[in-house]
Amino acid sequence: MDGYNIIYAWKELKGLAKDNMEGARVRLMDLLCDYQAVKKCRLIVVFDAYRVKGHLTEILDYHNIHVVYTKEAETADQYIEKFAHENARRYDVSVATSDGIEQIIIRGQGCRLVSAMELWEDLERVKGALREEYLERPQLKRNSLLDVLPREAAKEFGKLKSGEGQGEG
Repeated sequence: MDGYNIIYAWKELKGLAKDNMEGARVRLMDLLCDYQAVKKCRLIVVFDAYRVKGHLTEILDYHNIHVVYTKEAETADQYIEKFAHENARRYDVSVATSDGIEQIIIRGQGCRLVSAMELWEDLERVKGALREEYLERPQLKRNSLLDVLPREAAKEFGKLKSGEGQGEG
């Protein structure tokens, strides 16, 4: 997916990017890590570094997703198009972007297309499902000391707690 295209298409990230682009990138990557964990897919987010003089293509792992910073003079779109061309016939490739021209090229490569808003809506569904699953889980029972002590020790502790055996001696 085209990272900057997604950042500028999502209201939360667009606002964050105005003040802190690195914060917007990290927030996007964190959201995508959770999404990827539930969807069980391979997720690659591509950021343009084409204006960075002398920059080489950089591919990093960020938790459970892959992050690509393109080389100098290469846009995220160019990288994604090349990736789609090389992989669309071997793998089930979906590309998330709202760039109109990019959408046409991606479809022509045989890839599925997901708009930035469709991705946001799916991400929200996934977050909701995770929330529901967590809330529906039975709460863990707390153990008391008496539950884990050996029977004889628990009996003695019970006597001490109730005051039995005091005053002897």
